[in-house]
Amino acid sequence: MKVDLSYLREMSGGNKELVLEMISIFKTQVDEFGRDMDQFLADKEYDLLGKLAHKAKSSVSIMGLNELAIRLKELENSACAGKNVASYKGIIELFKQETTEAVKELDLVNQNIELYF
Repeated sequence: MKVDLSYLREMSGGNKELVLEMISIFKTQVDEFGRDMDQFLADKEYDLLGKLAHKAKSSVSIMGLNELAIRLKELENSACAGKNVASYKGIIELFKQETTEAVKELDLVNQNIELYF
């Protein structure tokens, strides 16, 4: 599995309803983040892209997508500084791929929440 819900389970104190709510928020956010990242890149709004990468990093970290969080930190730092512009598209695409897979896994968690607690 890509996702690791151990932090979320601990943070929620084992509250299944809270975990499901956080999963729902994550699923909504990642779609918005992906669209906005594409738009900021197209508009060359690199500072906004960096700030959004920071927000996205927090969301993916909560779901245990730690490698992706590292890449988003790279995007955040580079975009805020306006450096390494050629790397932005690849990180955005990685974000969309990884979160698409994560959402599929989280849909299974939603269906079988008892297995994860």
